[in-house]
Amino acid sequence: AVFIDPLFFYIPVVDAKNLCLSLDNNLEIIACVLRSFNDLFYIFHIILQFRTGFIAPSSRVFGRGELIEDPKAIAKKYLSSYFIIDVLAVLPLPQAVIAVVIPSVNAPISLITKDLLKIVIFTQYVPRFWRIYPLYREVTRTSGIFTETAWAGAAFNLLLYMLASHIIGAFWYLFSVERKDTCWRIACINNQSCNLNDLYCGGRRFGDTSFLNSSCPLLQPNEIHGPDDFDFGIFLDALQSRVAEHKYFVRKFFYCLWWGLRNLSSLGQNLKTSSFVGEILFAISISIIGLVLFALLIGNMQKYLQSITVRVEEMRVKRRDAERWMSHRMLPENLRERIRKYEQYRWLETRGVEEESLIRNLPKDLRRDIKRHLCLTLLTRVPMFEKMDEQLLDAMCSFLKPVLYTENSFIVREGDPVDEMLFVMRGNILTMTTNGGRTGFFNSVYLNAGDFCGEELLTWALDPNSSPSLPISTRTVQAMKDVEAFSLMADDLKFVASQFRRLHSKQLQHTFRLYSQQWRTWGACFIQAAWRRHCRRKIENSLQEAEDRLQKELAKEGHNLPSIGSTIYASRFAANMLGALRRNSPMTTKLSPKLPPLLPQKPSEPDFSVENHS
Repeated sequence: AVFIDPLFFYIPVVDAKNLCLSLDNNLEIIACVLRSFNDLFYIFHIILQFRTGFIAPSSRVFGRGELIEDPKAIAKKYLSSYFIIDVLAVLPLPQAVIAVVIPSVNAPISLITKDLLKIVIFTQYVPRFWRIYPLYREVTRTSGIFTETAWAGAAFNLLLYMLASHIIGAFWYLFSVERKDTCWRIACINNQSCNLNDLYCGGRRFGDTSFLNSSCPLLQPNEIHGPDDFDFGIFLDALQSRVAEHKYFVRKFFYCLWWGLRNLSSLGQNLKTSSFVGEILFAISISIIGLVLFALLIGNMQKYLQSITVRVEEMRVKRRDAERWMSHRMLPENLRERIRKYEQYRWLETRGVEEESLIRNLPKDLRRDIKRHLCLTLLTRVPMFEKMDEQLLDAMCSFLKPVLYTENSFIVREGDPVDEMLFVMRGNILTMTTNGGRTGFFNSVYLNAGDFCGEELLTWALDPNSSPSLPISTRTVQAMKDVEAFSLMADDLKFVASQFRRLHSKQLQHTFRLYSQQWRTWGACFIQAAWRRHCRRKIENSLQEAEDRLQKELAKEGHNLPSIGSTIYASRFAANMLGALRRNSPMTTKLSPKLPPLLPQKPSEPDFSVENHS
């Protein structure tokens, strides 16, 4: 938008043949169309703002924070922040001036167009620049191509420098036309036979304006000798080069862009102004803007070329060393990609800050308060801990450590030692088991925020007679998405386990069983096995009853041939049994005594008792 709006300044044109101020109608249409397309995109952007979630500032204490997706909360935040500014920035004021206001005004069209466009664009630049600054700050703050590559950062700042040159050049062109118009108006007022309306093309002209050539000569500063000589100052170049007279847009656009770039680079040192106050202020603004932008450009280019910060440089060195190590060890490409992805994800989340080492150097009370602030709210989301007292939660917070797992990474595999208990805060985890590799057994469960895994370690920690070796994992745990979690290591869990035995509540036992995947899997398999036994006993009982009835019927007949009734009954019985066997053939196959039982071993129950164990 900032690039398109100055195009309206090129619409006024000096008609040197007719000595009047004219308009470039083609450029007028093109500028309105481009501005309308830009406004449509901006309106679409405003609509998206009402559907774009945001990270709650209060949740940014760990990781990426919590994404707010509630439409009402999103709308409330946007309406209270940049909505009014966006509406003011998107108003189609230049189009309205050209299409609605100018045709209805009873005045010279070229004069009104020039003045109104100048006022409107000046006014709308305020909200537009107001929105550009937060965007620029966000781009330079966020990690990405602008902060991780030197050439992109330098190109971005150079683009800003060129944009400022374009704006300065457009203003210089407009002010040049205005100074020419001012000179003509002064000469027309001093000439009694001149009508001011004759200075503007498009209407009926009643007088002769040929005297304007001699009244407004283009004089160099050293050729001005009297007060009647008009000094065009820094705008003399635009009039002498006849740029203000061209309707060929490309030529005058690049000439004005070159003029703005040259004077911004030289900080306006070569500008020779007249005594006109507006011209002096414009020259001062060029010097100040040029100084600021030049310092910003050089400073940022130096900063980007020497790395953004020391930490970024350290990250680059680590990446380079990692690449060399992976190449030296000839790691396969899939492992290399996983390592790169993890390092990139860790950098985006922590910005290279070693959180544990930073907190470790702080006083004890400050470490406790920081850990409580970081972990307490998230820890109470875990159903197992929501009923715990504040003192025990504080003790757990001091041992919890934040961990990050990238997508598709394996946290632990079935059969490996379990060295940590994991509490999921964000992300998706898949846990699966084959019950020790038994054929035909597979169970999988998805864990979300608030769930936990590694309960084998809790059972081991709560057992006073547990062996020194760590327990073996009964499940394979894989991160399906990027996972943020807190972990309790085995030694730390031993301390927390001693706190668990001081809880006089049966509710914790039920909560542990309810949310433990081991207990859920065992319970589901136990119910399935019981149902199969029930079905098998039911079939056996029905067969036994039918056989008994058949034996009774045959006993009545003695040693004679079977009666017609018994024969029919026996045939029905055989048909019913055959149908039952066909319907239950999968079940009977599963219950074949040749296959090993599929019921997993009952999980060990943690010792929640308050008794003292020796």
